Amino acid sequence: MNTGNKRISAPAPPPHNADVAIVVTSHNYARFLGDALASIAAQTVPAAEIFVIDDGSHDNPAEVTGKFPAVQLVETGHQGISAARNQGLRLAVSPYILFLDADDVLRPDAIAAGLDCMAANRGAGFVYGAHRLVNGQLGAPQGPRLKRSGPLAYRELLRDNLVGMHGTVLYDREKLLACGGFDPALERSEDYDAYLRMARRFRIASHAHVVADYRQHGGNLSLDAAHMLRWTIRVHDAHRPPQSDGPEFAAWRAGSVFWKNAFANSVWKNRGAKATPRWSQRVSMMRSAPRTTLMAALRQLAVSILPGPVADALRRVRRKAVHPRIGQVDFGDLARIAPVSRGFGYARGTPVDRYYIEAFLARHRADIRGRVLEVGDDHYSRLFGAGITRQDVLNLAEDYPGTTITGDLAEAGVLEPASFDCIIISQTLQYIYDLPAGVAQLKQALKPGGVILATAPAITPIDCDDWGENWFWSFTAQSARRLFGDAFGPENVAVSARGNAFAATCFLQGIAVEEVGPDWLDPDDAAYPVNITIRAVHSA
Repeated sequence: MNTGNKRISAPAPPPHNADVAIVVTSHNYARFLGDALASIAAQTVPAAEIFVIDDGSHDNPAEVTGKFPAVQLVETGHQGISAARNQGLRLAVSPYILFLDADDVLRPDAIAAGLDCMAANRGAGFVYGAHRLVNGQLGAPQGPRLKRSGPLAYRELLRDNLVGMHGTVLYDREKLLACGGFDPALERSEDYDAYLRMARRFRIASHAHVVADYRQHGGNLSLDAAHMLRWTIRVHDAHRPPQSDGPEFAAWRAGSVFWKNAFANSVWKNRGAKATPRWSQRVSMMRSAPRTTLMAALRQLAVSILPGPVADALRRVRRKAVHPRIGQVDFGDLARIAPVSRGFGYARGTPVDRYYIEAFLARHRADIRGRVLEVGDDHYSRLFGAGITRQDVLNLAEDYPGTTITGDLAEAGVLEPASFDCIIISQTLQYIYDLPAGVAQLKQALKPGGVILATAPAITPIDCDDWGENWFWSFTAQSARRLFGDAFGPENVAVSARGNAFAATCFLQGIAVEEVGPDWLDPDDAAYPVNITIRAVHSA
């Protein structure tokens, strides 16, 4: 029977400016399908392609899809939700794709919000937003639900499924295909498995817009807590890292406890299921996780008999965190006057600017040879140098260990002319008030062919302790290029600006490199530099 919609084996090409395909999967959910399709039709940014994959239904989805001319209906035998989604994934040609269950609906700006987040996080594998729980008639919405992802998303997903509702996710279609799509061997938690596999290879990001409503109608597959737990643990166990990977293994182990607690708690809450299935679920969970389920029952009993204000106060105390622990900063909520950590991030690990400094020096390690001068100490000379014949260290005073030369770089005569093959001056230029004089002294101290390797702060916290009164400058790529170009000649100077808005935010907040990883630090945005690197050669 054909009621006006297209039955297809392959889709017609979308317009050249098409961005998003939406795939709706349905198995005996024709009674809900019209609401899902109406919510797609109401999008402020229209979908380029809309597929309904009928996974062997016994009802009549064609009668519903026929009312929506843009919809392409694909009828299959009953294969399961993963295979149905994969079919839509193969048919779509748009760069982005969203999957919606037939019993759920999208908010009008779902596509727009997803595309905005993708534009702000280019290269992400997927992005997701917030959702609401609604009743069977799409009424009585509960407050937005959202767990924000940080830069170490794979590790965070080992602890918990951050996404919460699949309909909030917008995928980069090519990246999802590259990760193998959805695993047809999984009856449940196939979306969680896809998140983990994608987060292992690509960055993911989140946004605060409410983009979908999750309908609670009493027949949701997720209500079968014992069955969901078995499949979730199967997926989670498949991603078990080796114990030698301490942080990831700790996250995985925490996730193993979390999932048992989450499903044990769910069977003691009224989520729209009938009373008899609820008790059946409780019995099943007692068999699967007896201790966890018993503790969940006792907690729910305590909450039910306490006065409302007391129960709410206890929940707040339980959830309150005075200081975010390392690896658990909520990167979606940095609205705070005081930073996460003072002192550039040393208290939490490696400061973000050091990531760029060390990458720069590693790239130019061949220059660190012969007679080398380093300002402050010889740490980077020892770390990156090769073929050093003599090592000198410059400080303002001689009481610093290892100091061989004392004095102010801006003063003439501190450095012997034509003496050094390489000078390393990292994060020091900001303390020299007379910068042109200081750079002239550095050039004069180099042998012909000698090299300056310098780094300078751009967007940065200010050291207000030991050196606060002497911190005069922050830099841009333009100021560094002009400063060193005037002394060495523009053709002998190479300047780079390293960092981006996220890296700058982390550096200002004192969040360490170990908490974010390189994928979020490597992309450079010239408008948000954290560190300026300068290589200047004294041409003979």
